[in-house]
Formats: sequence, C-alpha cells, structure tokens
Amino acid sequence: MSTEIRLSQHTAILIEHAKRAGMSEQSLLHAVQSNDISAFEQVKEEHYNYTDLFTYSVEHGEKLAEAIAGGYRITFNTRNGLKIWLEKFLGQDSERDFQVGEGIIEGLLVNEQQAEVIHQRLAANWIVAESKEVMNGKELTLKLRAPEVII
Repeated sequence: MSTEIRLSQHTAILIEHAKRAGMSEQSLLHAVQSNDISAFEQVKEEHYNYTDLFTYSVEHGEKLAEAIAGGYRITFNTRNGLKIWLEKFLGQDSERDFQVGEGIIEGLLVNEQQAEVIHQRLAANWIVAESKEVMNGKELTLKLRAPEVII
C-alpha cells in the first residue's frame, strides 16, 4: 500500500461482514464501483445495514474501491469495534476463540497472512504488543496504545 487508504471502523466492519457473509471481493468491488446498493441485500442483517454506505463514504472522503482492491487502515478502533472487526475478518467468536479485556485482546490465533493484514488494518491507537510463533501460525496480543507520560 503506497498511499494509505483510511476507513472508519464502521465502514471496515461492513466490508468484512459482506465478505464473511459470502460476497466475493470482485462482487463487492463491482457493487462499490457501480454504486449498486442493492448488491448488498444478500448480506444485510439487523446490525449490518448498507443503506448509508455510499453517502457516508462520499461525505467522509473514503475511497471504498481502492480500499477493497488494495487494503486500508482503520482510522480509530474502539475495543468493541475492534472485537467485532476481528470476528468478521477472522470468522472467529470472541466468546470462544479469543479474550477481550480492558485495553487488551489476547489469544488471537492467526496464520501469517492474517497477522500481516491485522497489522496493516489496525488503527494507530492499538498495537500488536506480542506475536508468538505457534503451531500453524501466530498468537497475537493487541493492546491499546498508552499515551506517553512525561514526568
């Protein structure tokens, strides 16, 4: 990614939800390029409504097609938002597959490619604090970036 494309946490969650719900990257890209909101009908659910996706992205300067094709970084992650994004991106369940605490997410079992994508997508207010090699990949610990304290 030469020029970093930034997306809101909500937009990033919607994109990952659409992929997890069965939209291919190609159909997602086509829907975005043609402003076809009806293409998202198949993946729309109670908490994942795509009605305002295009208007929000235009109002906030989000480059959806570029983000889908080449990657993106989330502008800011809340703990719960990051948890949901990880569930959608990884297809894991936070109640079963990893632990979420105050300012920390532990026990993320991922492959090499997933670890790289998490590192690229993670907002600047979170860091990959630990990465341990495990069988079939890595175990990541994510932490809220602590503000620098000057004494």
